[in-house]
Amino acid sequence: MSDPSTTRRDVSADYARAVTSGTGCCGEPVPKGVVARIAGYTDEDFAVLPAEAVVNSFGCGNPLAFSMVQPGQVVLDLGSGAGIDLLLAAKRVGPAGRAIGVDMTDEMIAKANENVAAAGLANVEVRKGIIEDLPVADASVDWVISNCVINLSPEKARVFAEIARVLRPGGTMLVSDIVADDIPPEIAANRHLYSSCLAGAVSEQEYAAGLRAAGLVDVETVDRLVYDTAQLEMFIGSELKDDADGCCGGGGVDPAQACRWAEQLVGKVSSVKVRARKPEKAGA
Repeated sequence: MSDPSTTRRDVSADYARAVTSGTGCCGEPVPKGVVARIAGYTDEDFAVLPAEAVVNSFGCGNPLAFSMVQPGQVVLDLGSGAGIDLLLAAKRVGPAGRAIGVDMTDEMIAKANENVAAAGLANVEVRKGIIEDLPVADASVDWVISNCVINLSPEKARVFAEIARVLRPGGTMLVSDIVADDIPPEIAANRHLYSSCLAGAVSEQEYAAGLRAAGLVDVETVDRLVYDTAQLEMFIGSELKDDADGCCGGGGVDPAQACRWAEQLVGKVSSVKVRARKPEKAGA
């Protein structure tokens, strides 16, 4: 990939196209609720969400599924997108709490604000910014959540440091993300596969080490789904369409390449939920 600012610009443009075109990030039509159901959301979750929040979910998991978010707490969603997790968090913390979303894409922020209004929630705020430099005060949130976004960052160490900065002592991070081992160079260099959450993924071990280096403790993977061949073919193949219909403009690669790459990646790509905590005291 190119320099960090260019990478962020490209990713933002891809997701802007996705949310305004009514397709998935990879350019394929997304039937209502399909991505969200695969990611682990329940019928109870859908019942309290506007339809647009469900349709425009591009995540890889439900980061709130293993959380203990309580009424009155403050939850920060990194890369909040159209707002599916932001709205669920707002419901959990109730009127006495707050849910804050940060996103860098104007079209996503607009969609999220529409969904917040449709949900009738007054305890939600969406801020424009990048997750490497959060527009959030030090030690001001109880929870940091994120859904398949940190892997898109070209500067993950900065993201982990920002998570540690904004969490209150004793606060918890719980994110869903994609991790991968031994990505072949030709995949890692593919600009279209970056926005599809694959080319920029790091290993689970590197992810955990980055969190610990930022000062977080009790780092653990609480859930893991290893992608099979069919899932990987869908993941890669939709990005590498040889036309320009997709949100990423197509990759100009023979679709058979997706099958070959999927075979190379079997057992190496996972959707994980990672939890970590900020110590109550410095050095604890």
